[in-house]
Amino acid sequence: MTNDLNQYFYEIIHVFLYSISNHRPMTIGILKETQKGEKRVSISPKIAKAFIDKGFNVIVEEGAGKSSKYDNSDYREVGARVEKRGAVYKECEVLIKINPFDEDGLKLVDDHHILICQLFHKSNPELVKDIAARGATVLSLDALPRITRAQDMDVLSSQNNLAGYKAVIKGAYEMTKIFPLMMTAAGTITPSRVLIYGVGVAGLQAIATAKRLGAIVEATDIRLETKEQTESLGAKFITVENEGEASEKGYAKAASEDYARKQREAVNKSLFQADLVITTAMVPGRKSPILITTEQVDQMKNGAVIIDLAAAQGGNCELSKMNKTVIRNGVKIIGTTIAPESVATNASDLYAQNMFNFISYLTEDNAFKWDLEDEITDETLIVYKGEIRKT
Repeated sequence: MTNDLNQYFYEIIHVFLYSISNHRPMTIGILKETQKGEKRVSISPKIAKAFIDKGFNVIVEEGAGKSSKYDNSDYREVGARVEKRGAVYKECEVLIKINPFDEDGLKLVDDHHILICQLFHKSNPELVKDIAARGATVLSLDALPRITRAQDMDVLSSQNNLAGYKAVIKGAYEMTKIFPLMMTAAGTITPSRVLIYGVGVAGLQAIATAKRLGAIVEATDIRLETKEQTESLGAKFITVENEGEASEKGYAKAASEDYARKQREAVNKSLFQADLVITTAMVPGRKSPILITTEQVDQMKNGAVIIDLAAAQGGNCELSKMNKTVIRNGVKIIGTTIAPESVATNASDLYAQNMFNFISYLTEDNAFKWDLEDEITDETLIVYKGEIRKT
């Protein structure tokens, strides 16, 4: 009888301990960004607290928030732990970044890790293979479908909104003219002319910002459905004599050669008169389309400025160089991404909220649901337990 009771209690304790070990809170790791020029952090202290309040553990790599003006102490105050990089990889199931994982980071990844970042998997096939070879799982926020349910997770929109605003401010700083009409005793200053290529989130914010500053604004896009949005902000939409190009899953797709030629012809008059040009056209997973050729730059006004927000993917201007300023015949061409390097605090806050909404949607009782029938899960789950799902 005694032996039976001992065996009974042993089994009860065993089940209890097994239950604890398999239902312990999931641990989220916040990694420091390593990409040159990056100042953002994927999770702010406020959102770290939100995760902790939901029952997650949070560990932050030392100095991860420093460039966004968040100290280690800010994270500790909300209940997160701050550890060295190796400890974060070792102790966390979920590892969060903004940019793709680098080679050194991948050396610390194994099959128990779930990675979440902007992977840009179509542009990084070798990185996808490396992650799969390690048996890990990776979710990519840049692959979110453009649907209503995913709007509050859309990092591309939140970051591009800031980029559009900062592009105008950067342009104003680089120009030798002011934006608004100004009447003085010495004479009248005519308003600057601004031309914007691409009427997505960044383009719309650039239009709104330039209009508020008093500029004459024109815009063009291959998607005719953006004409109404452009005009609602008080800008002129440059129409190409063509039926236009439809968007694909909410994103612009590459234009045909015929359409690109007609667009250049239609836009040339405005381009050659413009004081500031902002280009925002990007196609997910592909090189940015060339919208402004060297020949066109040579016909622009002396002193004009081009802010190329697509420079990281090759650029919309043929002369653009990422993180460099190129001057040709008095035209200043600035290749940049703007938002990450210049407004890190706001950009981090928005990215963190997007990330919180994303993880909250995908989890239940602090565990991932892995509902592959769900569109958001299906589109963002690039590698699952070492198996490549999206190429």
